[in-house]
Amino acid sequence: MDWQGQKIAEQLMQIMLVVFAIGAFLTGYIMGSFQLMLFIYAGGVVLTTLIIIPNWPFFNRNHQKWLEPSEAEKYPKPQVTGLISKKKTHKK
Repeated sequence: MDWQGQKIAEQLMQIMLVVFAIGAFLTGYIMGSFQLMLFIYAGGVVLTTLIIIPNWPFFNRNHQKWLEPSEAEKYPKPQVTGLISKKKTHKK
């Protein structure tokens, strides 16, 4: 999943969960059934999961181009400084 696909998945998940929550609440309130409300919301969570979790092709529309190995060698690699390991505690 590319970066834009992750953003779309996150937005889609939030929208779907809010829509199912509102729909479940209204249905449960009108019907006077807490159990029905929970079943509708649980079904919405399952449906949202089935849509969001798999890596569907529409999540991979903006493929990121990686540098070629010869071109990547031109750029400096980040150096690990190890500040935590160099820090020593002194007892007085």
